[in-house]
Amino acid sequence: MSNTQKLPFEVIRARRAGARLAAVQALYQMEQTGRGARAVIREFMEDRLGFGPDEEPVEEADPDLFKAVLRATVEHQAEIDKAILKRLNKGWKLSRLDSTTRAILRAATAEFIAHPELSRPVIIDEYVSLAHDFFEKTEANFVNAVLDNIGKDIRPGE
Repeated sequence: MSNTQKLPFEVIRARRAGARLAAVQALYQMEQTGRGARAVIREFMEDRLGFGPDEEPVEEADPDLFKAVLRATVEHQAEIDKAILKRLNKGWKLSRLDSTTRAILRAATAEFIAHPELSRPVIIDEYVSLAHDFFEKTEANFVNAVLDNIGKDIRPGE
């Protein structure tokens, strides 16, 4: 990731949280518009990083984590979707999930796969926090349960 190790921990944490929010928004946008990762990454890097859902300024997002999550999601999408499907109720399809929920689950699963240096509990906590920002408690609890199981599947020893 970027030069985040030289920054205070709280700044690093805020920048990573911003990157995760941006990654979820970008994945949602890609799904809704059919645009590719390269175009969406470019747009976010030029115009959107550093702003929250209401266009209010937020702590600058970590651009390296943002790009890494998006690229890992695209690169490993088949594996990611398979991991998510394994943890849904029998007979469910990904299309049954809300687009934002799908984006949250995909981004978190991409981090489990591509960023072993980031702890599983922290990744889960960050994405469940995002789920709380978008949804009621029931949906956030669903995200928590699914991510907990996916995390154990992908990183069984952690």
